[in-house]
Amino acid sequence: MRYLHIIGLVVLALILFSGCAAGPNDMVNSPDIEGDVAGFWLGLWHGAIAPITFIISLFSDNVHMYEVHNNGNWYNLGYLLGVAIILGGSGSASKRKRR
Repeated sequence: MRYLHIIGLVVLALILFSGCAAGPNDMVNSPDIEGDVAGFWLGLWHGAIAPITFIISLFSDNVHMYEVHNNGNWYNLGYLLGVAIILGGSGSASKRKRR
């Protein structure tokens, strides 16, 4: 009986988490109003300012966290690196304290 409960919880979790999966970006490689497509360097900048942008986006409908008019994987890589640089990752947390 316990085995069925565990399987049921796993199936329920999979169904709930599948709703959080990212969908395709139909605006990849399409220029914005100014005719620009965001690339790696703009992704790096957007990732670096992401904590500030998040706070501002809570109060403003004109500020967004992520540029949808991007060139795809290069923008995503830059964004991820920008966030990792600013937030620091977990490298320093894994250091062992020396006595």
